[in-house]
Amino acid sequence: MKIHEYQAKDILNVFNVNVPRGIPVFSKDEALNAANLMGYPCVIKAQIHAGGRGKGGGVKVAQSTEDAEQIIDKIFGHPLVTKQTGTKGKIVNRLLIEEAVDIDRELYVGIVIDRKTACPVMMASTEGGMEIEEVAGKTPEKIFKEYALPGFGLQAYQYNRLVTALKMEGDLAKKGIIFLQSLYNVFRRTDASMVEINPLVITKKGDIIALDAKLNFDDNALFRHKQYLELRDTSEEEPSELEASKYKLNYIRLNGNVGCMVNGAGLAMATMDIIKLHGGEPANFLDVGGIASSETVANGFKIIMSDENVKAVLINIFGGIVRCDRVAQGIVDALNSLKIKIPVVVRLEGTNAFEARKILAESPLDFKIADSLEKAAQLVVSAANNGEYR
Repeated sequence: MKIHEYQAKDILNVFNVNVPRGIPVFSKDEALNAANLMGYPCVIKAQIHAGGRGKGGGVKVAQSTEDAEQIIDKIFGHPLVTKQTGTKGKIVNRLLIEEAVDIDRELYVGIVIDRKTACPVMMASTEGGMEIEEVAGKTPEKIFKEYALPGFGLQAYQYNRLVTALKMEGDLAKKGIIFLQSLYNVFRRTDASMVEINPLVITKKGDIIALDAKLNFDDNALFRHKQYLELRDTSEEEPSELEASKYKLNYIRLNGNVGCMVNGAGLAMATMDIIKLHGGEPANFLDVGGIASSETVANGFKIIMSDENVKAVLINIFGGIVRCDRVAQGIVDALNSLKIKIPVVVRLEGTNAFEARKILAESPLDFKIADSLEKAAQLVVSAANNGEYR
C-alpha cells in the first residue's frame, strides 16, 4: 500500500527521522494560507502516488504570496504528468506546503527487500536527487549496499560503511549513523516494503534532513498496523484494481489487448511471457487464486472487460487444488450470465482435465479450447490482433 509524502513524513517524524516543517492542504485557500503561515521562500509540492514530480512541474519554490498563488493555481486540481503516471497524468487534489531548506549536498538512501537474498537491503548513493534506476544504469558503482541478516539486522560496522560511502566525516558521520539507524527502525517496525529518501540532504548548517520520502507498506502485514489503513487514498489507485481487491483478486492493469485469467502468480507470469513470445501484448495480470468458481470467474471477467482495450481473453487454469471440471462448469456458468462478445480461449490442465474439456465442448458457447499453452497463446494473440482464430 502506497501513501503520500506528507503521510510518510509524519511517520518518519514519530521515529525521530528529521524532516522539514510542512503543512498538508486540500484546497487552494488552505494552500495559500499555509504558504503565508510557513513564510517565504517556501516549497509547494504536489501530492500524488508517483515519482518524478519535480521534473513534471509538481514541485515549485514560492518567493512571495503572489508567486505562491500563481503556483497553486497552476498545480492544484490539474493533472500532473510524470514518467510514472502515463500520458493522462494524475489529478492533484492535495499539496504539501513546506519550509525551504538551505541545501549543501543531496544524497540518496533507500531500503527494500532484496528478492535474491530474501533480506532487507539498505542502499546509499552520493547521487541524490536523481532516479535510482538511472544511477544504477549509468554508474552502478555509485550505489552502496548493506544487507540486514535475519535475526541480526544492520550492524554498527555496516552503518559505518554506509556513512563513509556517503562521504560523511566527524560529527556529520555520527549524525548520519543515527539517521540511518532511525530509518531502518521505520522499515522494520512498520513492516514496510520500501522506504526511500531522495534526496536526503545535508544543510549548510550540517543538519541531515529527509527532504522527500516514499513509504510503501507490505499489504500482508497491515493486519498488524490497522492505523495505517486510514492513510490509504483510493482516488490514487486504478479503479479496476481497487474493484478487484474487493473480490480478493490479484489484478494489475497493463497496456495490451489480450486479457488474462490465470490461477497462480507463477503461471500468470508464464502466460504473459508466452503471449509476448507470440507477438501479443497482455492487457493485465490476473491471478484468481486456488478456487476458480463460477463467481470468481464472473468477477474476473467483469474486471477484465472494464478495460476497453481488451480484444480477446485467455483463461489458463491448472487444476491442482481445484478440479478442472469444476473450473470448466464455472466458466460456462459465468459466460452464460455475462454474454461476452469477444473471442475467448480456454486451456485447462491437471485434475479431471479430460472431463473439463468435455464440459466445455458440449456447451453452446462460442470459445476455443486449447490442448497446450503454446496453442492457447497462438489462438488468443491471433484473435486479439486479427479478430479471428488462426
